[in-house]
Amino acid sequence: MNTTDRESTDVDVVVVGGGPGGSTVASFVAMQGGRVLLLEKESFPRYQIGESLLPSTTEWICGLLGVADEVEAAGFQTKTGGTFLWGASPEPWSFTFATDTHRGRHAFQVERMKFDKILLDNARRVGVDVRERCSVRDVLGDSERVRGVRYTDADGVEHEVTAKFVVDASGNTSRIRRHVGGTRELAEYFRNIAVFGYFEGGKRMDPPRRGNILCAAFGGGWFWYIPLTDELTSVGAVVPAEMADKIQQDREGALDRFIAESPMISDFLGDARRVTEGPYGQVRVRKDYSYSNTRFWRPGMALVGDAACFVDPLFSTGVYLATYSGLLAARSINSVLAGRLDEQRAFAEAEFRHRREYELYYEFLKAVYDTHQDETSYFWTAKKLTGAAASEADAFSYLTAGLGAGEYTPLDGGSATPAPRTRGRGPDEDAGMRAFWEGRTQEFTTENHPDPNHLRLEGDNHRRLLDTIAAGWRDRPDRLTVSTDGMYWEEPAPAPALSEPAAEAG
Repeated sequence: MNTTDRESTDVDVVVVGGGPGGSTVASFVAMQGGRVLLLEKESFPRYQIGESLLPSTTEWICGLLGVADEVEAAGFQTKTGGTFLWGASPEPWSFTFATDTHRGRHAFQVERMKFDKILLDNARRVGVDVRERCSVRDVLGDSERVRGVRYTDADGVEHEVTAKFVVDASGNTSRIRRHVGGTRELAEYFRNIAVFGYFEGGKRMDPPRRGNILCAAFGGGWFWYIPLTDELTSVGAVVPAEMADKIQQDREGALDRFIAESPMISDFLGDARRVTEGPYGQVRVRKDYSYSNTRFWRPGMALVGDAACFVDPLFSTGVYLATYSGLLAARSINSVLAGRLDEQRAFAEAEFRHRREYELYYEFLKAVYDTHQDETSYFWTAKKLTGAAASEADAFSYLTAGLGAGEYTPLDGGSATPAPRTRGRGPDEDAGMRAFWEGRTQEFTTENHPDPNHLRLEGDNHRRLLDTIAAGWRDRPDRLTVSTDGMYWEEPAPAPALSEPAAEAG
C-alpha cells in the first residue's frame, strides 16, 4: 500500500499538460478530494489539431466530468458518423454512430481552442490548481520513484513542487516521458506525415451527412475534410513519411498539389479560399507516426494520451484515447490515495486496459488501410474484433464510436446527458469482456463468409492478433474491475468462466 504521509508532499498529483488528457485526469482526481496542480506551458485558448471527436468522449467522459451539457450547448458541428471514398468501392460510402438500439448517438467536430478550454475551465471549477504559461523543465526523483517536478512560471521564476504522482499529459513531443523508462517503439505500418490547413466556403454534404468527417483516398495517400462551422473546414493530406523533405520545402505548394490529385476534394474546395490569417492561417505539418512506449508508468509517474501512444488519425481516436487513459490513470491514483490498492496493481490495470484499446484500434486500422477491400470487409472485421452480436454494420458503428472498451452504453434516444452504465462488480463488465476476447480469438479465415473477398488475416498477422490476448481476461492475474461511480478500481466478484454463459447486465 502507499504509506506516504499525505502532508509530506506539496500536492498529491502534478499533471503536466492542460489538453483533454491532462484536464481529464486532473479533474477526476480533484473530484475525489485529491490535491492537484496542473501545469500548462501555453495560455488557453490555444490552437490544437485533433478536431473530430467520438461519442465515447463527448457523451461518456464528458458526462462523468459534468460538462456534457456545456459541450452540447457550445454550438459545435454535430457529427453523426463518417463518409469514406475508400477501398474497392468507386463511390463514397458512409457509416453512422447511431444504431437501432442507440438512435441518438453522435459526437461533434470541434474547434479545439474552444473544446479544450471547456475542459480546462471545468478542472478549475472542481478544484484543480491550474497554472498556465508554466513550463516543466525536469522531473524530481530517485531510483525508487518520481517525486515531483521543476518548472518555470510565466515570469521566468523557477520552482520545485513535490507530489505523490506526476502525470505526463504533454503530448507526443513530451520532454519528460523518458523518466518513466523504456523506449518509444514506432510502428512502421503507419509511418505517415500530414500537411493541413483551413478553408472558408468549402462545400458540405447533404443532410444527414452534412457534419460527417469525409476521408477520401487518392493516389498518394488520403484526405480528411472536417466541417468545423458552416464556413470553416479543416483539410489535411496524409501521405507516406518519405515525402517529409519535399513537404517541408513548400508546405503550401505541397497541399495544393495533393488537393489537385483528389477530384472529390478539389470539387469540395472549388469555391473555397484558404485562411491565411489568425490561428488558422498557417499550413502546418504533423508527423503522425504510430508508436507506443514500452512502459506507461513507473512508481510515482504515469503517461496518458499521446505521451504514451498514438495510433493514426483515420478514425479520430486521438482525443478518445487521451481522455480514456486520463480516466484510467485517475482511477489508479484515486485507489492508491484512498488506501484501497497498492500502486503496482492499480497502474498495471490501467496500463493493461490502455494497451488493449491501442491494440484494438491498431488492428482495426491495419485492416481498413487494405484499400483492396470494400466496406463489407471492414464491417466484418469490426464484428470479429469486437465479438459483437449485432450486425457487421452496427459493430463498425460501435467501434468507430470509441466504444471498444466495453465500459459504456449511451442511453437510447439520444439524451444530451446520458448516464454511465452501472459498472464493475456485477456481471456486465465480465459479459462485455467475454464477448470482446472471444470475438478476437475467432478464426478470421473462415470459408463460410458470404463474401468470398472478405478480409483474411493469415500467417504472422493472424498470430500477432492472437498474441495481443495471450494473457486473457478471465485468467489475467490480479485483474480488477471498476467501481460503480467509475472512479476507482475494485476487486472482481466471482463470475463464471469464459466458456460459460454470462448473466445479462441489469
